[in-house]
Amino acid sequence: MRLSIVTTLYKSAAYVEEFYQRASEAAKRVTEDYEIVMVDDGSPDNSLALACALGAEDSRVRVVELSRNFGHHKALMAGLDQAGGELCFLIDSDLEEDPALLGGFLERMQSTDCDVVYGFQEARKGDVLESAGGRVAWYWINKLYSIDIPVNQCTVRLMRREYVDALLLHRESNTVIGGLWVITGFRQVGVPIAKGHRRQSSYSPLLRLRTLLNGITSFSTVPLHLMVGFGMIVSFISFAFGIFVILEKLVRNTAVGWASLIVSIWFMGGVIVFCLGVIGIYVSRIFVETKNRPYVIVRRIHQRAAP
Repeated sequence: MRLSIVTTLYKSAAYVEEFYQRASEAAKRVTEDYEIVMVDDGSPDNSLALACALGAEDSRVRVVELSRNFGHHKALMAGLDQAGGELCFLIDSDLEEDPALLGGFLERMQSTDCDVVYGFQEARKGDVLESAGGRVAWYWINKLYSIDIPVNQCTVRLMRREYVDALLLHRESNTVIGGLWVITGFRQVGVPIAKGHRRQSSYSPLLRLRTLLNGITSFSTVPLHLMVGFGMIVSFISFAFGIFVILEKLVRNTAVGWASLIVSIWFMGGVIVFCLGVIGIYVSRIFVETKNRPYVIVRRIHQRAAP
């Protein structure tokens, strides 16, 4: 197999057929030996039925039906696990990223002899609120991650088989694929792209925040280091304040009132609870990973036998 085009389906009914047509056209400009792998991530609409109908007509379409919704990143990894091409073109099915990018990515890969060509946005899409939220998220990613994540990187990317095999060695239950793309290494080249925008995204603000927190706790120990530093600062301030209280008592025979004591207790109580919460997040991740549960569960694979 020369080329595998991998995508996921979640509330994608409005895009499935057009995606198939445009992806097929892009693939045929490169090779006739290709496949399209569509992973149904427990989509609540009829995305699965539409994809299976395409698969019934075209043996190059393989539909991987997951047993439930496992999340976008895990579904992407499941699709790559099912792909058999020497080259894998990973792209979202909502057509915000143009399947025609495949040709340009391949030319860039051949000219630079790299292992991965990925797309990134020079200017973020969406309205002012979405754009500002994205800039804030990437600011904290750059500050807190212990690895360098390309700013505004997109899902769309063309990868050689050697890189894909190495990427699939990661079997973390809490998958944040953006970090895995980076820590896998190899030679990677970014290409600026113009990403489209659809009215309603399956990524709610809460889900975006959750993904950000998962990424921080997956690829960074900075929060733990910050807690240590903050604890040392508070201890120093408390020690200095204790010396001040003693001197006030000895020199002026005065004492600090109960109000300041209560405020101090509340403040330290809040700090302790916050720090315990951060530690609890890390411990919970260890707990989940030690269970070694399956990454995803495939319910069924739909594909017509090749003629």
